[in-house]
Amino acid sequence: MIKFKKPKFWGLKKPNIISYFLLPLTLPVLINNIILNFKSSKKNKKIKSICIGNIYIGGTGKTPTVIKLFEILNDLNFKVSTGKKFYFSQIDEISILQKKTKLIEEKNRSMILKEAINKDQNIIIFDDGLQDKRISYDLQFVCFDINNFIGNGQLLPSGPLREKISSLKKYDAVFLKGEDDKLTNHVDLIRTQNANIQIFETYFEINNLNEFNLKEDYLIFSGIGNPQSFKNILKKNNFNVVKEVIFPDHYNYTKSEIEKLKIQARNINAKIITTEKDFVKVSQLDSSNIDFVEVKLKVKNEKNLINFLKTKMYEKY
Repeated sequence: MIKFKKPKFWGLKKPNIISYFLLPLTLPVLINNIILNFKSSKKNKKIKSICIGNIYIGGTGKTPTVIKLFEILNDLNFKVSTGKKFYFSQIDEISILQKKTKLIEEKNRSMILKEAINKDQNIIIFDDGLQDKRISYDLQFVCFDINNFIGNGQLLPSGPLREKISSLKKYDAVFLKGEDDKLTNHVDLIRTQNANIQIFETYFEINNLNEFNLKEDYLIFSGIGNPQSFKNILKKNNFNVVKEVIFPDHYNYTKSEIEKLKIQARNINAKIITTEKDFVKVSQLDSSNIDFVEVKLKVKNEKNLINFLKTKMYEKY
């Protein structure tokens, strides 16, 4: 997978001249989406499948959401596993899912489905795969982060979208992550695309906050899809962030880069913090004097989500 930093114009509220210039290049994405809409597959009657995906490319909180759903369904006494198509560049997410769920990883999602059935599971939760039409999911969630939401609203490469927001009409529910006064505007826009779609508002909490001294200064670094979300939760919890270093999403660090970060931190007398995902990769090199924050997804009205899942997972074909 190609690693790159998202262009700034993707995050603008409206397309700019660069975005308009790239519009002709969105045609293959548009044609592909039209073709995918005509593809269909039958639901598998031996197992229920859930897909947690996005239409905005990266940084929407899919993996923590998968973990949250796994915990809920496990507590409801379902035999549940999570599934993720193997990408070497996403070994960080795979490692976290292995640690916190019952993960099945294979070369493709059809193989994951078969393996879950072989293991006599009731439910398989896929991390990503909304655009994979080889599987007819029983329940499809779209994840958004309000800091990015749909960016400038354009398809790749003119904007950050895999599908136009109008595609929400074919999905079951939305996870909308974040807390601000613009949340209502996002909800209203989603409702204009699909009046019946379920919307669950979520946010992150830091699990290991008591491990940190908030009187210290901190250098933070990350290689994730939405680094602003990482910085925001630290600020919300009163971390004194004095320097931030951002790498491309799913970045593979080198020893020299880690050493450079440590030198920068020493020069400003700061401690170093990164994300749990980045720490997975850093720990394979040299994680001494580097800490990570462990975040947990919270659902504002979890009872509604539980009832929704019960209804869908007990629903017969």
